Amino acid sequence: MQNPLHTGARGARNTCQGIMSVDRLFDELGHFKRFQACLYFAAVFQAIACGIHYLASVFLVERPSFVCAPPGNVTDVLYGNYTGASLEEVLPFFKPANGPMVVRTAEGKQWELSTCQRTQRMNPTDFTYEQLVNRTTEKCDSNYHYVYDHSEVYQSIVTDWDLVCDREWLAKLCQPTFMMGVLVGALVFGDIADRVGRRRILMITSLCQFVFGVSVAFTGNYYLFMFIRFLLAMVSSGYLVVVFVYVTEFTGNKVRTWTSMHVHAAFAVGVMMVAVMGYLVRTWRSYQILLSTCTSPFLFFCWKFPETPFYLMAKGRLQETQVLLDSIARFNGLEPGRLKAEDLLEPEEALLEKEVAAGVAQPAEPEKKLSILDLFGTWRMGWRTVTVGAVWFISSLGYYVFSLGSVNLGGNQYINLFLAGAVEFPSYLIGCYAMDRVGRKRTCAPALLLAGMACMLIIVVPNDIEVLAIFLSMTGKFAIAIAFGLIYLYTCELYPTIIRSLAVGSGSMMCRVGSVVAPFCVYLADIWQFLPQLIVGILAFIIGVLSLWLPETLGEPLTSTMEEAEALGRKKNPEEDKKDPEEGMEMNQSN
Repeated sequence: MQNPLHTGARGARNTCQGIMSVDRLFDELGHFKRFQACLYFAAVFQAIACGIHYLASVFLVERPSFVCAPPGNVTDVLYGNYTGASLEEVLPFFKPANGPMVVRTAEGKQWELSTCQRTQRMNPTDFTYEQLVNRTTEKCDSNYHYVYDHSEVYQSIVTDWDLVCDREWLAKLCQPTFMMGVLVGALVFGDIADRVGRRRILMITSLCQFVFGVSVAFTGNYYLFMFIRFLLAMVSSGYLVVVFVYVTEFTGNKVRTWTSMHVHAAFAVGVMMVAVMGYLVRTWRSYQILLSTCTSPFLFFCWKFPETPFYLMAKGRLQETQVLLDSIARFNGLEPGRLKAEDLLEPEEALLEKEVAAGVAQPAEPEKKLSILDLFGTWRMGWRTVTVGAVWFISSLGYYVFSLGSVNLGGNQYINLFLAGAVEFPSYLIGCYAMDRVGRKRTCAPALLLAGMACMLIIVVPNDIEVLAIFLSMTGKFAIAIAFGLIYLYTCELYPTIIRSLAVGSGSMMCRVGSVVAPFCVYLADIWQFLPQLIVGILAFIIGVLSLWLPETLGEPLTSTMEEAEALGRKKNPEEDKKDPEEGMEMNQSN
């Protein structure tokens, strides 16, 4: 039985292990020709919906200005220099830190109103903002009525179900609960995709994203809303896990870095759409429906998707594989039948005999069941596992802290969130280029260090320079997105075949943990506005330094044994010592 930590990684096993065994497929039929390009862009189109649903709660749970309403009808309102005949007139200017609102009711009673309490003035002499009279204060809870400012947010779940004061924690639970659904969905659908195929899971999760997404808008109470959102999180996560495997199993190794990184770019488009729709639609039900239907055209052609050749060959369905190979060749303008499915397979026993005869391998021993403990089999591999897991964690934590926290930076919150999505495009382009030019480690470590420095600089920026704070936040998001985009492929290359899927699955679990923790980290801004940046900055800097001791894998073949994996980064001869002193540092530290 598959270890539950695999998080869809058993599906990734074909992606990571099968590259070398089926390179001929892509050499013959094209690494990224017309067939693969059409399939790729169609599949990642629906990944936009994942980005939408992951960040939609930013505006679903938006809390406008509000006060605890007094009993009776309000006839006069005072708030500093502002006056009005109703609370709605003055609420757009209300800031709780500057003092309460003073109102007079039709019965002649006077009340001082704040967000979660109201104070009645006893025997007031006249109607002024400040009076030296006796007062009685009562705390507002779920049994009280609240008045909200509808000038910016006409309707959210907070205003519909009064998720304020003693019920505020229910609103804050929305995003962490969704991320728990993301974790469960990655576990469930990643495993099912290996059993029933990638194509079926892509179809099922796409349909469910549409159905659950629209259903959320018609929920009549908070608890049903949370339940359907949890299901929506599961299927969105399931699609995102499986589509990564799907597109990498259809593209050759010459473009695999590019295709794997730019699945994340489609997710970023979804983030940008959340910002645009949040600005245009201020009623949460309409907002949710429009976001859920904007990718619905995918449902009309996803049923035409073929199963991947990796999966078909793994299941022994050679006839179907041949039909698919002929379709790919025909669509790419090549002659059908030029590649036979049987030619891609070589019995393991025959291959092993050849290797033994050549003196490069020994007969295999009975297969040993692996567990997560094997990731810590030696000090060197244990240190590598801890560091890689930490990179997964901080990449996810930083990504969502920068995204969710962008609306609290000051200025226009819609523009801030839009920029948080847009800045990912150059990060993935630069990340792809750097990974293939300077290496995985030399891209990952500087990216994390840059994110850490950006967080620290945000803390020292004066509050009145909002533009600089936004720029630094976008710099941090840019840097953390690079690390987030490369860590999957880097993990594949750091571990041997026998334990690769377990390593990727364990790292993915750390990623999900980071996404669950991120909303709580953002809420720490209520204690101190820069506490989220401080936490992310310190962790990013420390983990960035630790990642410098990881071995470089650029240009290295995928390893098959633990011994080969442990040898990554070790000195081989004096000339190599001179060429790469960093690798010597890695070996000394590990020893």
